[in-house]
Amino acid sequence: MSHGHGSTPEASLDQPDAAPKVPAGAVLSVVTLCFGGLVAALMQTLIIPIQPDLPRLLGTSIGNASWIITATLLAAAVAMPIAGRLGDMFGKQRVLLGSAVMLTLGSLLCALGDTLVPLIIGRAVQGLAMGFIPVGMSLIREITPPNITSMAVAAMSATLGVGGAIGLPLSAWIVQTWDWHALFWVATGLGIFIVAAVGLVLPRINTAAGGRLDVPGAILLAIGLSAFLIAVSKANDWGWTSGTTLGLGAAGLAVLVVFGFFELRQNDPLVDLRTTARPAVLLTNIAAAAIGFGMMAQSIILPMLLRMPEATGYGLGQTILAAGLWLAPGGLMMMFFAPLSGLLINKIGAKFTLAIGATILGLGYLFAFFLMDAAWKLMLASIICAIGVGIGYAAMPTLIMGSVPVTEAGAAVGLNGLMRSLGTTIASAVMAAILASSTISLGGAQIPDESTFTWCFVVAAAAAFVGVAITLLIPTKGAVSDLVDEPVEARRH
Repeated sequence: MSHGHGSTPEASLDQPDAAPKVPAGAVLSVVTLCFGGLVAALMQTLIIPIQPDLPRLLGTSIGNASWIITATLLAAAVAMPIAGRLGDMFGKQRVLLGSAVMLTLGSLLCALGDTLVPLIIGRAVQGLAMGFIPVGMSLIREITPPNITSMAVAAMSATLGVGGAIGLPLSAWIVQTWDWHALFWVATGLGIFIVAAVGLVLPRINTAAGGRLDVPGAILLAIGLSAFLIAVSKANDWGWTSGTTLGLGAAGLAVLVVFGFFELRQNDPLVDLRTTARPAVLLTNIAAAAIGFGMMAQSIILPMLLRMPEATGYGLGQTILAAGLWLAPGGLMMMFFAPLSGLLINKIGAKFTLAIGATILGLGYLFAFFLMDAAWKLMLASIICAIGVGIGYAAMPTLIMGSVPVTEAGAAVGLNGLMRSLGTTIASAVMAAILASSTISLGGAQIPDESTFTWCFVVAAAAAFVGVAITLLIPTKGAVSDLVDEPVEARRH
């Protein structure tokens, strides 16, 4: 393996602190990947401002309209590990291009639709674009010099949170300025731009490992995940102890168990469960679910608390746009601190960086618990939580990629993204259950009591601190990141 980019060992000894020059092409590629990831993540919160109006706009029931949200979450959860595996097998640029095309087509279908079914299908296709993020992270490992890899991966990983954070004010402004279809026309335009950028900017490298796609495994994974996540996301509508919820959830888990046994017998599995069972990978994925839970909680609680009527005695009476603007600084802080986490990773390691991020996230919720009586205080709580998410989310893919061979990086990072999605889905259901547990009557409607919001903050903080405890158990030995310690420029076509 070479010692550097054209430098000799003697030169390195003479100038130990000299930083290698970063190629402009690598920087442009990272910017392209980060922007694509940002837009893909933005799709997750795109329709939150119009969510209460969807039944009226589409002439359907509240339960049916909720499938527009659920479809995106399900498609994203299934897409991330499968896209990661496809990237490892057939080339990451091809999968990135395909993900960008899915984003564009899904957005176009929603923009042209006026009824429920086209929107559900379009939103599901949009969800498939979330495969862009894990594949992009694993590509960064291959195209960047070692001195900026951690920072670049951190920036790419943070787009998961940043996209969601800026989505609320941006989409609220678009809806208030134009028709709701404009949300999807803007998304279509962004998708076309990303397709062009991926095709023109990203380098072509021949790291495709080849092999056969484990189609039966992909089908089992999709069925198992879909059944379990539908049961969790619909539990508040169907009842947590209803036969439908328990039966569907149990069936989903059973299929996932079958998937696990099936994968262990495959020579070319969709997910290498033996690699996934390594302590560093397994514990990072469990921590990802806990921290994903904590991240999603603020996206649900804070906007709702800001928008609650002042007549409740605790609500802050903000408009949709104002609530989004109060929370926008959090997204900016996440964007700012994600690259800084790359420096932390280089200084103290990804494990302790992740623990610091999860700790800050938990402290943000404790801050909100005591100070939820003013919009500016909730903004500060949002900023603290966002800093924690930005730091923590950036460290997870570094931990994963440092523990798996480069030929499995895409699938491994995709599985980590799936675990984060699992955490966010469970958070949505748990927060909804807590908010519905104690209500007051206002104007003939039942709305959450103030105590339910404080309990939400406590549960979210607990999830974050559980993430800290799990992270501290992650071993720091046995990494295989040195299998590839420099970009594969020499293997470009």
